Amino acid sequence: MLVKTYGCAVTGINATKVTVEVNISSGVNFFMVGLPDNAVKESQQRIVAAIRNMGYKMPTGKAITVNMAPADIRKEGSAYDLTIATGILAASEQITSELISDYVIMGELSLDGELRPVRGVLPIAIKAKDDGFKGIILPMQNVAEAAVVEGLDVLGANSLKEIIEFFNGDFNLHKEEFKDFIEDDFHADIEFDFCDVRGQENIKRALEIAAAGGHNVILIGPPGAGKTMLSKRLPSILPTLTTAEALVTTKIHSVAGKLNKQIGLVKQRPFRAPHHTISDVALVGGGTNPQPGEISLAHNGVLFLDELPEFKRTVLEVMRQPLEDRVVTISRAKNTVEYPASFMLIASMNPCPCGFYNHPEKDCVCGPGVVQKYLNKISGPLLDRIDLHVEVTPVPFSELSKAPATEKSADIKRRVITAREIQGNRYSNREGIYCNAQMKTKDLQSICKLNEASSTLLKTAMERLGLSARAYDRILKVARTIADLEKAENIETNHIAEAIQYRSLDRSGWAG
Repeated sequence: MLVKTYGCAVTGINATKVTVEVNISSGVNFFMVGLPDNAVKESQQRIVAAIRNMGYKMPTGKAITVNMAPADIRKEGSAYDLTIATGILAASEQITSELISDYVIMGELSLDGELRPVRGVLPIAIKAKDDGFKGIILPMQNVAEAAVVEGLDVLGANSLKEIIEFFNGDFNLHKEEFKDFIEDDFHADIEFDFCDVRGQENIKRALEIAAAGGHNVILIGPPGAGKTMLSKRLPSILPTLTTAEALVTTKIHSVAGKLNKQIGLVKQRPFRAPHHTISDVALVGGGTNPQPGEISLAHNGVLFLDELPEFKRTVLEVMRQPLEDRVVTISRAKNTVEYPASFMLIASMNPCPCGFYNHPEKDCVCGPGVVQKYLNKISGPLLDRIDLHVEVTPVPFSELSKAPATEKSADIKRRVITAREIQGNRYSNREGIYCNAQMKTKDLQSICKLNEASSTLLKTAMERLGLSARAYDRILKVARTIADLEKAENIETNHIAEAIQYRSLDRSGWAG
């Protein structure tokens, strides 16, 4: 007897329908075809044990052929256990219902027949909805994640036995209600708020500009100056995730197996802070079976790299293309996978190995040329993609002893959102551009027009401070963001002047 059940294969952050055809005929063997990997092939042992331990019969003295179509897509992981087991039970007439074809069925089986959660449920649920399936049957731990897809029956089960009884009409599976997340639901208590920061008003101003324009930032200062503390507060002033952004972010975390099963949908912008010993594959993604890396997990959020010069050179260099294209492309011999990687980079570093170069009170003990050699660990092309260079100095005791600042992150966030709305209207007819940091070079002349006084100021700064040519575009983009924060139609001299001071590492002789 031939029976078809349905599952999905996840490639990148999207899913493809997989038809599992189970045929039972005379013979004494078990065949599994359709490009399954080892984890899928091993499912035979789990399925046999689960069916028997649930009190059902595994067909004996029969040839069981399992074909997973389309055969040119590699099937990976243990999520097909439930799809195949249901097909075998239906082909052996232990399941009599014809409703099997109405559902996508995915889940991992334990030897006693209990169900275990799987990865990539959200893209699978979206694909099931798009292909016209009535619903999806999943382990109970995965139903919250799938329930964000409207118009799809999301059924949860704890064991294979519950699913068999459901199809035979003897049991009703748990049905998870659709969760209609509106953008107001994405507000949450802020763990790190700018109102707790004493002093550092210039740094808070720089981070506000970065958030308003989507600019990358590097903080340079001695140990204990507050670089990490300030960086952790950046997500609190970024615009709230839209529903569309939340869905894409959730898909990435789901595929990577990083999703909180109880929440279902990622509601807050990610903040990823990998250690400096991370490998290039772990940062950008890849591997034998490609998985998203840290830069994709930071999509629509912040990637924080603490002590930037301590990262391996190769790790930093592989970020250059994703920073520019906002997507990671992983090519293998048989396929190519793309992961979104639109994130804000915020990096921090000491100014020298000892950490006290340019310190107001302590002397630097690094020898001649050591400071420049330390800074040279960061290549020019990478530095070119960082818009704001901000010097962080220690907060004096007089500032520390004062009461905390009164302006909360929520107050700053309102100004940021207003500036982003201005940019959204400006770039509404430009595909793929949503903020000033994404502005193309060809648009600078039309969007960042300068009056004579501003142009003269910028020219003078370029000459006197020895700013590099790459600083020119960055200054214009940052100045445009500063003008947007002030709701100014044109870039004025004060906007240019403020933007110029955020190019510390471009100044000739900065490192002595």
